[in-house]
Amino acid sequence: MPKTAYDTRFFLEHYYSREAIVLRKTQAAIRKVKERFISAIVLHEIYWLTLQTEGQETAELRATLLEKDFKIVKIDAEIAKTSAQLRHKYRLNMADSIIVATAQLLKATCLSDDPHFKTVDEIKTAWL
Repeated sequence: MPKTAYDTRFFLEHYYSREAIVLRKTQAAIRKVKERFISAIVLHEIYWLTLQTEGQETAELRATLLEKDFKIVKIDAEIAKTSAQLRHKYRLNMADSIIVATAQLLKATCLSDDPHFKTVDEIKTAWL
């Protein structure tokens, strides 16, 4: 995969799956890609979830690692407008529409198993 935009669901599997094979697959999915992107909204969702379940120290550590290993894509005007169009067209929630818009504008494959993403014609999706 030349460019990959990772969805929050990918990181839920990466951080919270109890199956060793899933961790190996997520690690491989990170290592094999040179151009790795996450939307700022993915950073928000992972930070918030980690804060809720594991506390601030772990949330800070996890965010620092994500910022080191992935290019964080800010939500600018172009992503905001594209996201709104996709949200309207596909009835996505705001976070998902931002993630999809990010993948579309980057021309990146979106690594997600979210069934909503498979219905979006404007992006290509893949999973582990």
